[in-house]
Amino acid sequence: MKIHQVAEITRKIKDNIQMVIVGKDDVITYVITALLSGGHVLLEDAPGTGKTMLAKALAQSIDAEYGRIQFTPDLLPADVTGLNIFNSKTNAFDFIAGAVFSNILLADEINRATPRTQSALLEAMAEQHVTVDGKTMPLHAPFFIMATQNPIETAGTFPLPEAQLDRFTMKLCVGLPSKEEELTFMERFITQNPLDVLEPVCNRKDIIKMQEACKSVFVHMCVRSYIADIVHATRHHEYIHFGVNPRGTLSFMRCAQALAAIEGRDYVTPDDVKKLCMPVLAHRLISFTNYHEQESLNNILLELLNTIPVPTENWEK
Repeated sequence: MKIHQVAEITRKIKDNIQMVIVGKDDVITYVITALLSGGHVLLEDAPGTGKTMLAKALAQSIDAEYGRIQFTPDLLPADVTGLNIFNSKTNAFDFIAGAVFSNILLADEINRATPRTQSALLEAMAEQHVTVDGKTMPLHAPFFIMATQNPIETAGTFPLPEAQLDRFTMKLCVGLPSKEEELTFMERFITQNPLDVLEPVCNRKDIIKMQEACKSVFVHMCVRSYIADIVHATRHHEYIHFGVNPRGTLSFMRCAQALAAIEGRDYVTPDDVKKLCMPVLAHRLISFTNYHEQESLNNILLELLNTIPVPTENWEK
């Protein structure tokens, strides 16, 4: 698949989603960027801001297998991955697949489940397979998790462990709409829910081809060096206890390639890197003072971007 085809299909997906989600163009773009980079997305915001609706709109825009898990405190790991049940007729165990065996998985309110259940997704997110009773089974390609969570101050939630957070390519906030967006939203939903009539604009094979095309996007050596400078700066900042790890570095570069392809370019620019810095890196940092406090971490990254020299070479091949 050519890069211009990636940009065209992405535009169709965005237009489809915006039939349901009013505004939020940047958030939608970042979600598709994470999908094309082969990663996963964590949406954090207050209840009722459209997190679940965004996930459903994306799933319906792609003709692929869709799964949904409502995370609750009594959810068990086997409810996520599946389990073996003895069949008395065949005198053997039958595997009952969990919702994780889908192309697009909505993990709704993931931080309402216990850390034990949250950890059931670790292998799936990092290695694209799950192990049940000693047997390893590959997941369906493409595999993309969109998890939603309410702010940790909300009653009845469990904080995601660092290992879980690190496996999310991006952490995004949907945010509240403006008055104009609110009026448009009410107008669209006054007689029916647009989600009920949303039709797919591509299929899972298209997504796989788009993911492969994004890997071919050229990343100039000086842009790679710029990415490395940002990453290493997070590891040596006085207020950061743990900086970005190598997995984060690779996710950073993959997302930059995907964003460039979405915009119809076959090369990455420093602006792509700057745009993605906060959504890709902030949730991976652990500071000495405010732990995972988003605004503080964003401010640290903004400070780093203002101090690290931006390369000015020609980015094309």
